[in-house]
Amino acid sequence: MYELMVELHFDAAHRIVESGGRCERLHGHTWKVELFVQGKELDERGLVIDFAELKEIASRQVRELDHQYLNEVLPGMNPTTENIARYLFQKVQGEIDLERVKVSRVRVWEARDTCASYQED
Repeated sequence: MYELMVELHFDAAHRIVESGGRCERLHGHTWKVELFVQGKELDERGLVIDFAELKEIASRQVRELDHQYLNEVLPGMNPTTENIARYLFQKVQGEIDLERVKVSRVRVWEARDTCASYQED
């Protein structure tokens, strides 16, 4: 099994509803996203997927979050780091048009020392 990763960044504000702490107040982060994909087979070029293609697919989803108030652009979702990781996992997987390539994990960092990952069984 091959695994590839691309890293992206975005800036956005949010507030964690009913968190019971200071994160209930509006605040922002420079988020780092690590998107991992897996594939068992290589294409005729010897690639699981071209890094540029993967980064473009992921960038389209991340751009929708960049410089936004996440509570407004992710309606019906408390924009926790965990929920953002799941959201990006599902959005990117829905855009990859290759049966042999699957998103395996998304890790979202809200600070240098705190992150959340999402992967499906």
